[in-house]
Amino acid sequence: MHTDNDRAVKVLNSLIETTMDSAHGYRSAAEGADNPEFKAMFSDRAGKREALCRRLQQEVRTFGGEPEDDQSLLGRIHNKFAEIRGEVMGRDDKGVIDEVERGEDVIKAKFEKAAQDADLPEPARQLVTAAYAEVKADHDTISQLKHRMH
Repeated sequence: MHTDNDRAVKVLNSLIETTMDSAHGYRSAAEGADNPEFKAMFSDRAGKREALCRRLQQEVRTFGGEPEDDQSLLGRIHNKFAEIRGEVMGRDDKGVIDEVERGEDVIKAKFEKAAQDADLPEPARQLVTAAYAEVKADHDTISQLKHRMH
């Protein structure tokens, strides 16, 4: 049984990192967007992703693990790069949405893979599957938004 718990902790912590990266990405996007509608949407999404992080962290604790509590190094580097690139190039809303969509592709793929993980204990899988549905819906909304702008 112990190995199932370790597996759950590992998978969930990996999802927490990605979800935190996503929340930080949305915060940056909210700051970078000019359109008040986009600002509000990105800000709202950041809040949703932070809430998802807390649910995942709580789940890690139920498996006796120590939850991740900061974004991954890769995410920090990516955010820093996006920030610098934004300052250098000056982003328009289209550029911000392209950046957001890239982030959405990453988080969607990661949750999809975890939801299909047969070794994940049932309670963790239920949470991941529900979160995946939410993430996929967010991803699809951003994709539609991007296509409207092109």
